[in-house]
Amino acid sequence: MKSVFIVFNQAHSEKVEYMLDYLEVRGFSQWNEVFGRGSHTGDPHMGTHTWPEKNHAIITVVEEEKVNKLLEAVKRLDEINKEVGIRAFVWNIEQMV
Repeated sequence: MKSVFIVFNQAHSEKVEYMLDYLEVRGFSQWNEVFGRGSHTGDPHMGTHTWPEKNHAIITVVEEEKVNKLLEAVKRLDEINKEVGIRAFVWNIEQMV
């Protein structure tokens, strides 16, 4: 099993939800209004007057077979509009209860 953590501009919310449904990723947890900035070229997303944009984040645990399809979908979504932004990170899941 792998954990996939996806951070995305709130403008991508419906597309990310559709992507998870399409790939049959059922279980996830979501955080709204996640603040931060990209490590290379991203503008800050702080929900302030100066930096008004906001991010959301989702974490899900999936079978290894789904990871590449999920990452490919995230990459395609990012390529549509790089200014909006979406990133995904993968961790190994050692144990679950």
